[in-house]
Amino acid sequence: MLVKYKQTLPAKELHLEPCKPLWQIVPTRDEDGRPLCDFMMFIPGLRKKSAMHIESVFRHIQAVLEHYQEVVFANVNLPINVLWVSLKHRPGLILEIAAAIKLLVPEAVLVAQKPQN
Repeated sequence: MLVKYKQTLPAKELHLEPCKPLWQIVPTRDEDGRPLCDFMMFIPGLRKKSAMHIESVFRHIQAVLEHYQEVVFANVNLPINVLWVSLKHRPGLILEIAAAIKLLVPEAVLVAQKPQN
């Protein structure tokens, strides 16, 4: 599921498109040329769940993302159970959005770099 948000419209619109490689579709800069930030969440076993469960997860994710003006792009890659979100930078926003998604989709896990000691 690919979700594109059009900031120029009064309300955000949901667009579903066939899966393309992320490097071809993920925006890297906002309309002012500033770099976007992004994060990934792993949702273990999602592709093996029932269609009803998958649709419910999609609705929960969409409900969270719609509350954030900073979200520019979101993509759920079902074959690899991954959610990708690109957004305009605001300190703490990635953790805030990831926590909100985790409340509604408890199995979702934020993918993060492990600090080296």
